[in-house]
Amino acid sequence: MKVGGSLDAGDRGLLLGVVGLALAMGAAIGLLTPNANGNDNPLPSTYLAGQHGARAAYETLLRSGYPIERWERPLSELAATAGPETVVIFAEPFSREASDIKAVHQIVERGGRVLSTGFWGGFLLPGGEPDTPREFNFAACQLEPEGMDALAGSGQVWMVPEATWQVGNPMQRTQYGCAGQPAVVEYDYGKGHVVWWASATPLENGSLARADNLDLLLNSLGPRAGHRFYWDESLHGDVRSAWSYAAGPALSLLRIGLAALGLLIVFSFSRRSGPLRDVPALQRAAPVEFIEALGSLYRNAGAQSTAVAAALERFRRFSLRLCGLRPGPIGAVELAATIRRRFPRADPSLDADLAACEEAAGSDTLDPGTALRLVRALHRHREKLAEAVKPLAHAAAISENDSSAQERPS
Repeated sequence: MKVGGSLDAGDRGLLLGVVGLALAMGAAIGLLTPNANGNDNPLPSTYLAGQHGARAAYETLLRSGYPIERWERPLSELAATAGPETVVIFAEPFSREASDIKAVHQIVERGGRVLSTGFWGGFLLPGGEPDTPREFNFAACQLEPEGMDALAGSGQVWMVPEATWQVGNPMQRTQYGCAGQPAVVEYDYGKGHVVWWASATPLENGSLARADNLDLLLNSLGPRAGHRFYWDESLHGDVRSAWSYAAGPALSLLRIGLAALGLLIVFSFSRRSGPLRDVPALQRAAPVEFIEALGSLYRNAGAQSTAVAAALERFRRFSLRLCGLRPGPIGAVELAATIRRRFPRADPSLDADLAACEEAAGSDTLDPGTALRLVRALHRHREKLAEAVKPLAHAAAISENDSSAQERPS
């Protein structure tokens, strides 16, 4: 079965071209789209199992009995229900929206506990003083405990700091440092509590099991009993909704396919929406052209006898009608006798011509010249009979008029 059998060649080619283009683009997207779970992805998301992902930390808390869940809806919804039992983890968030900053402030002011990491994580915090490090060090640093609180006693911690904290507020206590710069900061704000890390390295999959990094995470979250824990994913650039599950390459292919389908519809319609013209009327051929075409048809078909038979049949019907008889099958001899009874002065060659035509009508080897001569002879006899009828018709008309004139006086 041919694809698009009801379409013409142009539409079928366009349809196959669009389908081929869509398949090629789908394959290219599948091959070129980077693997989000690879080690090159720096996002500490609980969905990622790569080196920098945070799936191991989330699964560890979940299996340890922590009532924790991912938060993927707008942060303002969480802030509206936050309280002293709320603990939120912001692992390398990225947002400068006023609504998100306001939501984080509201969570803390209502007594919630917040753990945030990185420069932008400090930017979200109330009273936050994040800063870029004076010396960039891309190697892991063993943090030095500097505080007097329980958080500073978490043990040996390794981190790759990506930011630092501006020291100056006595309420903001530095618990760990790296090369003289704050790396872990803790402070109270309103009714809530804030913990800030210079980066999310200790909770990443590749670093969680190193030294006492897990203990730092647990101590930063505080006691488990009576608290509800949320790991924020909404500030990782992906706010989950019903449509978010259709996102990705599938949604891109759908958009491209709809656009291609729209173009196909436009092209298919526009090819038939131009100005229409009536089909020009065919010029009727002149009588001479018709005769020549008919003669050529008979000549090419070798149907000389058919032409003679048709002419003889027309002459038979015409002559019997003149004689007042019903047209019917009658031989040449009987036809000639009937005509002579009605027209005694008929042409002497009528009998011979009718006999010759009857013989030629059944011949398969009739010469074209002979056929033409016989057809002309029948035509000549027909004209003579028509001329012979005219005086009789005129006399009958006069007689009818005279009889009508005589009847009026009476």
